[in-house]
Amino acid sequence: MIIAIDGPAAAGKGTLARRVAEALGYAYLDTGSLYRATAKKVLDQEIDPDDEQGCTVVALNLTPADLTVAGLRSEEVGQAASKVSAIPGVRSALLRFQRDFAANPPDGKTGAVLDGRDIGTVVCPDADIKFFVTASTEVRAERRFKELREAGEDVIYARVLEEMRERDERDTNRAVAPLKPAEDATVIDTSGLDADQVFEQARDIVAAKQA
Repeated sequence: MIIAIDGPAAAGKGTLARRVAEALGYAYLDTGSLYRATAKKVLDQEIDPDDEQGCTVVALNLTPADLTVAGLRSEEVGQAASKVSAIPGVRSALLRFQRDFAANPPDGKTGAVLDGRDIGTVVCPDADIKFFVTASTEVRAERRFKELREAGEDVIYARVLEEMRERDERDTNRAVAPLKPAEDATVIDTSGLDADQVFEQARDIVAAKQA
């Protein structure tokens, strides 16, 4: 079984995806980490995140080890990831990795849970179950603000909110694989829900599918 979980930044899709994967004993892939790892290498090599050729070369040479380096969750890397993810060559380079993971879950797992921006629409359009997890921009900015402050970053809410809006604009309006719910996705708005409530909604839908 393949479960696709999409949505904008800080909507809660990663938390949900990890819990669903753990509950079912499925393999889990945070596809955003692929773009963050690419962006981190781009920044480390002092390549312009808008340099399509340079970023594509980095994506083509990405290794599993790159997904575990420190600093992937920084706001700088997140902003760069949003830019490199709009590059067709980068998306093509990383698409195969994602599809291979879904079709052949590691460690003998019987299913896979992938979260990202275009899993249900592009990466795995035939996924058995699709969720689109969202929340208001203000709620998501507040969540990201708290996350960054807890990580020790010196940030202000107004700036995080502005960057969240800029990122949403890029992700939603990019020419390749724009962020949008798949037509057959279940939309979950987490603005007024805690993680347990979101998980319970998803769990009930998965259980009904398995019945």
